[in-house]
Amino acid sequence: MNIQLIGVNHRTAPVEVRERFAVPEKNLPEALQKLMSTPGVNEGLIVSTCNRVEIVAGLKNGACDLRSFLSEYFHADPLEFDSYTYEFREKEAIRHLFRVTSSLDSMVVGEPQILGQVKEAYAVARAMGAVHSELDALLTRSFAVAKKVRNETAIATSAVSIASVAVDLAKKIFGNLKGKSVYLVGAGKMCELAARHLLANGAASILVANRTYERAEKLAAKFNGQPVKFEDLYSTVDKADIVISSTGAPHAIFRKEHGEQFMARRKNRPMFFIDIAVPRDVDPALNDIDGLFVYDIDDLQQVVATHVADRKREAVHAEDIVAQEVERFHEKLQQHDVVPTILSLQEYLENIRQAEIDRHRGKLGEISPEQEAAIDALTRAMINKIMHTPIVALKTAAKSPEAETVVHLIRRVFNLPEKPEKEQAKTTSGGADS
Repeated sequence: MNIQLIGVNHRTAPVEVRERFAVPEKNLPEALQKLMSTPGVNEGLIVSTCNRVEIVAGLKNGACDLRSFLSEYFHADPLEFDSYTYEFREKEAIRHLFRVTSSLDSMVVGEPQILGQVKEAYAVARAMGAVHSELDALLTRSFAVAKKVRNETAIATSAVSIASVAVDLAKKIFGNLKGKSVYLVGAGKMCELAARHLLANGAASILVANRTYERAEKLAAKFNGQPVKFEDLYSTVDKADIVISSTGAPHAIFRKEHGEQFMARRKNRPMFFIDIAVPRDVDPALNDIDGLFVYDIDDLQQVVATHVADRKREAVHAEDIVAQEVERFHEKLQQHDVVPTILSLQEYLENIRQAEIDRHRGKLGEISPEQEAAIDALTRAMINKIMHTPIVALKTAAKSPEAETVVHLIRRVFNLPEKPEKEQAKTTSGGADS
């Protein structure tokens, strides 16, 4: 397997950098098409959330310049973003993906949203044919590892999400949420989670605005809230004490002039914006207006810190599980590389066995079924003993850098074709490429 991964996340880049690389859901197919047209890329996946943007590529051979893809697709100067990116290959890429799906690399360790987000990215990539063979096996295994981590550790006990952390921050600002009016801008999963936490903590009313009004109606109905048409957003949002915004807009929808209008209509009563969107929905300049408080996704880090200690011990256990699964998966991949040669050897020796039995069958005269079975058992035992040593050598070599040399040597010794027929058929049919 030839895997390469490049990305930015909440640990390596501030939100103003991450938002430059965010891929809105509607643009994901286009971005995947561009990735798949990159020289050397055979399979591809793009994960874009509020905390990370990661490109995973299965390569045809060698390495691929994924930094050029970032530069071209996002129109970014490599010198500007190079210090914010990380890049992994092969085993380290596998480890990183396992940690991401298991929520060990999340801002809130143990949060459940990231697994669903990666699965959604996988579904889009698979539907487009961008994920098919090796990358499909890797992602499928990463989901199984995430499930194992949740089942065998308490890392998700009292798990918090970005939405719940945002609510905690609101409680610190207001003391409590009793009687507070809340405005949800966006009707996605993050806002729905926020609504559940807000109501559980005493919020009095909820308004929901979304570009698709039907979605606003559907979410508002779940919580006895009030849907608002998106075109009425600016004339109604000042009714709320707390605004939680999470849209897919490519630029800020709340600018400084909007904030000044809101505060004038509220007669300077405080207003609190929690911006959990990337790119950001709220211009940071709103913080300059008296009575307006704006917190973005990076500001939530301070609240997250209070939850880290409770999960530290379970995270260590989870890291051990991931390490074991990485070794197991990597070993399986290495053995997979020698399987075609083992199968070719078995087929070659079996053909010799059958040919020799057929050649001598006429000389044996009439034999009983018992004698036929004895001949078959005897010749099979001989073939198995002959195969034992080279197969052990191949499986042992699979774990070392000399695997290719051993495969080549055994193929020469037994006069096997350098490329198995099945692999040739796969190559000539073009089935491995998209």
